[in-house]
Amino acid sequence: MTHDPRRSGHAVVVGGGLAGITSALELADAGMRVTLLEGRPRLGGLVFSFRRGELTVDNGQHVYLRCCTAYRWFLDRVGGAPLAPIQDRLDVPVLDVAHRNGPRLGRLRRAALPVPLHLAASLATYPHLSLAERASVGRAALALKGLDPADPALDGIDFATWLGRHGQSARTVEALWDLVGVATLNATAAHASMGLAAMVFKTGLLSDPGAADIGWSQVPLGELHHTLARKALDSAGVRTELRTRVSAISRTEGGSWHVDVPGERLEADAVVLAVPQQETHGLLPHGALDDPGMLLDIGTAPILNVHVVYDRKVLHRPFFTALGSPVQWVFDRTDASGLTGGGQYLAVSQSAAHDDIDTPVAELRERYLPELERLLPAARRAQVRDFFVTRERTATFAPTPGVGRLRPAARTNAPGLYLAGAWTATGWPATMEGAVRSGITAAGAALSSLGRPHRHPLKEAV
Repeated sequence: MTHDPRRSGHAVVVGGGLAGITSALELADAGMRVTLLEGRPRLGGLVFSFRRGELTVDNGQHVYLRCCTAYRWFLDRVGGAPLAPIQDRLDVPVLDVAHRNGPRLGRLRRAALPVPLHLAASLATYPHLSLAERASVGRAALALKGLDPADPALDGIDFATWLGRHGQSARTVEALWDLVGVATLNATAAHASMGLAAMVFKTGLLSDPGAADIGWSQVPLGELHHTLARKALDSAGVRTELRTRVSAISRTEGGSWHVDVPGERLEADAVVLAVPQQETHGLLPHGALDDPGMLLDIGTAPILNVHVVYDRKVLHRPFFTALGSPVQWVFDRTDASGLTGGGQYLAVSQSAAHDDIDTPVAELRERYLPELERLLPAARRAQVRDFFVTRERTATFAPTPGVGRLRPAARTNAPGLYLAGAWTATGWPATMEGAVRSGITAAGAALSSLGRPHRHPLKEAV
């Protein structure tokens, strides 16, 4: 790519996940010359697709909520919003297969009423909790609404302890709080920071009636986060180099930066490190953070995805979640994958999968196929065409109590060097939303330090 004389100043973004793509687009839109470096042969980070025979497979099922304003901006920016629509209203089928009278279906749905009445009718008729447990949920929700998720004291305790103090039974935690919390936090209540849990439930369920409406991609994730993102980067004038791993970054005597890649040394006025915390730690120059070792103290949490292709349709809704079963959330990915021939492709998303992440495929098959038959009677008559597993051992940072004090801000002690990634101090758990917010924040900090105007796409995102 030739140099565009209309652009001045050079920024290098290291990492082509959602955080890096966002930073690169924001910097380029502000008039900077931008180079994006990604070690993988694709963009998208941990949100990607791959081919398996005739199927296009997502590495995992990813959803977002209407309150994810930064990710929705990202979809608009790359031209992908029509491909990832949102429910008109929150509607989550919840199937309890351990009910004493046999499998029982309940639903978490919202009404067209203001908060908190929008969920009152659904909670009042939720069959998986007793009348007393439903009443206790209302009292706990009111207590949550009065909390400040940014309060450092909340970061130091776990969500389960807080729920216990507010009268939530083990059944209530399983059938409601963990049903939502495990999927959004990638941790059970006992292992989740109260601060992050408060942020999730207060923002998603208690801020706006439509905040928790669910959206998901109707096409392979790679189409959004690689193909369309690459097109947007190219249109913005960003030089994007794949299969290009950074070996070192260093500050010059003149105050600019050197970024070393095989066969080339790039000079930059600003550098955004948008890679995982362990990789960031390895690239940070001395003194960039007061205590860089804290990055290594930010743990990781796994997500397992079980993929099953049946010879016929066994699920007649887009998704559901389960109680009384190892199965958590099940999604129909038939159309998005390109499957033809009358079969159906289901993706089983298992968050906080510490116990299963290294289990052999044969054992997972023996465990999950009978569970799917319990949940979906039609599966008992179906043939399994394919069964495979995808594993993300470090899918997210672990949202454990105390993690908030470990997450760094975008600005470092080294002028011109900035950090981005869902693991940085966004206030959000490890989500696509958090990644995009971090990229906006890092780009804004870089432009501010360079004295350049920056019109943030979402004021609330920074």
